[in-house]
Parts: sequence; structure tokens; C-alpha cells
Amino acid sequence: MDNRSGNQVVTFGCRLNAYESEAIKEALKKTDQKNLIIFNSCAVTSEAERELRQAVRKARRNNPDAKIVVTGCAAQIDPEKYAGMEEVDLVLGNVEKIVAESYDFSCKSKVVSRKSDLNSDGLTTYDLRLTTSVVHADRLFSEAKNSSQNFLTPSDASKIKVNDIMSITDTAPQLVSYFENKTRAFLEIQNGCNHRCTFCIIPFGRGNSRSVAFGEIVSQVKKMVAAGHKEVVLTGVDISGYGEDLPAPLKLSQMIKRLLALVPELPRLRLSSVDVAELDEGFFEILASEPRFMPYLHLSVQSGDDMILKRMKRRHNRQQVLDFCAKARQIRPEITFGADIIAGFPTETDEMFLNSVKLIEEAGIIFTHIFPYSKREGTPAAKMPQVNGKIVKERAKILREKGAEELQKFLQKQVGKNLKVLIEKDGIGKAENFLDVKILGNSKNFNSGEILQIKASGVEGSFLINES
Repeated sequence: MDNRSGNQVVTFGCRLNAYESEAIKEALKKTDQKNLIIFNSCAVTSEAERELRQAVRKARRNNPDAKIVVTGCAAQIDPEKYAGMEEVDLVLGNVEKIVAESYDFSCKSKVVSRKSDLNSDGLTTYDLRLTTSVVHADRLFSEAKNSSQNFLTPSDASKIKVNDIMSITDTAPQLVSYFENKTRAFLEIQNGCNHRCTFCIIPFGRGNSRSVAFGEIVSQVKKMVAAGHKEVVLTGVDISGYGEDLPAPLKLSQMIKRLLALVPELPRLRLSSVDVAELDEGFFEILASEPRFMPYLHLSVQSGDDMILKRMKRRHNRQQVLDFCAKARQIRPEITFGADIIAGFPTETDEMFLNSVKLIEEAGIIFTHIFPYSKREGTPAAKMPQVNGKIVKERAKILREKGAEELQKFLQKQVGKNLKVLIEKDGIGKAENFLDVKILGNSKNFNSGEILQIKASGVEGSFLINES
């Protein structure tokens, strides 16, 4: 909350949203708006939207005089649904949410041409087409539009400031300070996605893939390091496809190699989720030759069964995941892997599900992000034969337990090993391979941001411990 204005930004969903919530706060500083409650929404599942609507209604009950704004992916995909809520005063798209002018309640139907430029401060300035309706140019699933749009009143329609996200062709990093524990900085290098997985509605909330210019990335990382941050995480919606749309196309591996060369003062660089189908040999060369590139990768896996992967319209198969992990581990034996896996995707049989369970062990995945499948209207998967909800929950529980089991096995193997740990807070930090480490004893003697060489002496829950 901004104590001076009383404005609140409530974030749902991914870390990219958390990053962009900081950009919203920066935009609000340029306005004189007060007493706003802004919901930066997620649309990855129908449950996420249910929780959003519930939160909006509660906020209105508790804050009858506040102005409520809904933005983010849910607002971008179906603005009419949220404009139709009597509790909501304004609906903003994913581009509009970071622009100060969007929060001008006296101009609800402004229509201007769109362009973007970098001003003298390196900030992106947008001149936006603020429309009262949205038609996605390549929208595949017309039924995704909520039927409420047919009953939208002129008053409700005037609440909407949402561009056609598919018309957006560029992006730029927001100059904000979203830093986890003051040590790890997140930098958006890409937004949107060109792929159309059958379970995913997010491309219609984020648009097609747009990459940040390499020079801007270098500039931002230099500023983050100068501010004292020892680790930078490159993030986006589909960062594996970074650079394909730039005037001079650049692969993700090429960008990483050049970035590390141009910012030698950066101690640690990480990536957010990557797709094994899109990473090239240059990526493995970085893994082999660049110690500042951290040995932890979060993989967008989704399933361990080839038939389900085909029905999801994924670009990899089971064996590619296993081969990728084996090769990376051969290059950097200390490397760890996380993965997104969906439990109970439509048509998933017991045998198909067990292939996902087995993949966790065979690939050595120790950080599992498990999603119980949630039917998302407007996607092809919603039309497929659904798995019973109770079975979906049971399968998700089994996958989580398997991931926790693999983590414990891996932690036990680390006892006695030397680790470099970035201290974050109260003697707790992250090893290079993303393991959580707790330093007992004289932990107060260590400052946040220090990188320590320690020896793991034991395991406590999900932490490695070091008796200092």
C-alpha cells in the first residue's frame, strides 16, 4: 500500500505479475489518484478467476468509498465480465495497467493512436488506443467470450480501457524495484507467447511474443548490480523464444553469453521457466563454461506421457526431457531441476498419470509446481473428456508427494558438500543450485547480500543446514 495515497495493489498469479505490480505502483506515483484498490489478476485457471471475483466483492464491502480497478490477464481476456461487476469502477488491459494516464477516471473512452518510445530516462512512454471492446485478431475460440458481453450496458462499457493485445508488437522492461529479499532482482526480458497449448488461455491475455531489446537488458542489469543486487533472474512468459522477433534475431543463449560478457560485475544470473524444445547447443556451452550462470532450471514439462503431451500440443516429448536433464547433469553435476506438471489433464488414464510420477524420479526433478487441471472455457482442452475432479486432486497430491520425496533424497546427498550461498534474510539463503540453506548459530553476523562458502552439515525439513 502507498501510505500517502491509500492506494493498494493486490497481485494474483505469477512472478511476472508481481513484477508488473511494481510497475503499476510506479505509474500511480505520477497521478493524483487516491484510495484505489487495483487487482492485478491471473487467468491461468478458472479457480484463479473465482478467487479474484471473491476478493473484489470483499474489497467493496470493506471499502465502500474506494475505486476498484481490475487489470491483468483476466481483465485482458474478458473485460466485459469484470466491467459487468457492480463493484468494479475500471477495467484495464495488460498494457494499459502500467500507464499513468489509464487511471484517469474522467476519460473512460479515450481513443488515440498507439506508439511507444523511450524517453530520456529510459522509460517506455505509451500512447494507447483505449477501446470499449476487444476483438482478438487471431482468437481461436469465440466461446471464450463471456455471455455477459451481450448484456453490457453503456455505463459498464465505459469502464473498459483494454487494447487488442494481439496488436502489440513491442515491449520494454519497466524500471521498477521488485526485489525478492533485497538480494534477487527480476527483469522482464520478454512478454507474450506464440504457442497455443490446448489448456492455456494466457496468450490471449499476454499477446504474441515480444522481446526486449538487448541494449535495454544490459542497461537494466547494470543498474541492478549497481544497486547492490547480487543475483538477477530473467523472466517472461516464454523466455525460451527470446529474440526471435527482434530486428536482428538473437537466440536466448546468445543473449545470455553477451550479457554476462558485458556485465562482468554481475555475480549470479538465473532464468525463470524454460522449454527444453527451444534450447540450443549454445545453451549447454554456457552451462559448461560460465560459472556465473546458476545451475538450476525450471522446466515447462506439463506431463510425463507422450500422448497427453500431444493432446496438450506441447513441442517436446518425454524422452527429450530425460535427455535434456541427463546432458545438463553431465555438464554440471550439481544442477537441480524444477518443473510445472498438470495433474488430471483430460483423457489422462492411470497409466498416463504414472508416467508423470515416474518422470519426476527419472529426470531428478526436486522442485515440483503441480497444477490440478482446471477446465478453462475457450480452450480446446475444455471440450475433451474430463477426468473426475476427485481423481484430479488425488493425482496432484501424489505428484507433490513424489516431488517432496525426491527433494529429501537430494538434500541428504548434499550433506558434507561445500556450497556458495547468497544470504537473503535472517541467516537463510539460496545455494547456486537453488537449495534453501539455513545457517545456525551466529547467523546474525551475516548481512543480506553476502555470498558465503559453507559446508552443509545436515538437513532440517526442506533446508540444508550449516552449523556456523
